[in-house]
Amino acid sequence: MKVLVAMSGGVDSSVAAALLVAEGHEVTGVTMRLWGGESDTGCCSVSDVDDARRAAQQIGVDHLVFNFSDDFDDRVVAPYVRDHAEGLTPNPCIECNRHLKFARLVERARLLGFDAVATGHHARIVVAPDGRTRVARGEDAAKDQSYVVHMLCGADLSYVQFPIGGMTKDDVRAEAARLGLRTASKPDSQDVCFIARDGGRARFLADRLPFTPARVVDESGAELGRLEAMELVTVGQRRGIGLAGGAPKRVVLRVDRASATVVVGDERALDRPTTAVGELAWPHEGDAAVVGSDREVLVQSSAHGAVHAALLEHGRDGTVEIRWRVPQRAVAPGQTTVFYDATNQFVIGGGISCATS
Repeated sequence: MKVLVAMSGGVDSSVAAALLVAEGHEVTGVTMRLWGGESDTGCCSVSDVDDARRAAQQIGVDHLVFNFSDDFDDRVVAPYVRDHAEGLTPNPCIECNRHLKFARLVERARLLGFDAVATGHHARIVVAPDGRTRVARGEDAAKDQSYVVHMLCGADLSYVQFPIGGMTKDDVRAEAARLGLRTASKPDSQDVCFIARDGGRARFLADRLPFTPARVVDESGAELGRLEAMELVTVGQRRGIGLAGGAPKRVVLRVDRASATVVVGDERALDRPTTAVGELAWPHEGDAAVVGSDREVLVQSSAHGAVHAALLEHGRDGTVEIRWRVPQRAVAPGQTTVFYDATNQFVIGGGISCATS
């Protein structure tokens, strides 16, 4: 089988490629050039491309570079900036997976005649008890990435492979060391690839949109302070919210764009009985039937967050309302929520939080 392996320059994708070679597949490595600007974090630096190329040489496979920088700007960077301007809290890594790795790359692979695309994600694609092929959690619970690849659906579920999904991270590094791969001890990427450490998110956004000063008020409307940029504030934030030292501990409860006001209060005030979700993705036709049924699901609202039991109900304008069994901390608008089955193993859908109630 001809397999195109997305090689980011990290240990996971290097081992994924090596495992496929060992299985006898005809493997080609590819690195996507995504971000053309300043980068010293994530997986888009020049050194990462070089690491991927050298790992491919060690494994003995050809290595390609696809320039998807225009798609990355249009599908990831521009929405990231726009979401901050609109008071949302985006997840650019998920959008990169959605639009680049599992849309653009898969499309290119099919055009070039590859039989499959593989990546180094810690997730699995398996046949679930309901007989449907689904994304499932990876073997290493601490590194599980099923949340960030939840959008895989339809024919892509049988086209994409996750070779290391059944391994722990320690297993992956041990295999890389056994093979003598240069990426064996390379640290994992932790940050958004297009946000440089120098200046971080604030500088990146300041170069691309005007910041809006805002009042910081408590729930009664009393002013407590001022902020220079409400675009940098998200629901649940504790620090950097313009409060004087020694003030009672407060978190952001709401960000009101219309009045340029940030409402803060006690963390307990973040608990909500429901969360509205839009931009829904269902792996299979018919999975949406869980909405409005009495079938309980488990919901995860951050990359490595806990899951919480809920029922899914029909909301307004095509949204789904998550009705928590026990009230949960508000999910910041713009964040991804993923629905798992009752065993907490198989993805049955997901979406993006559009409001809290």
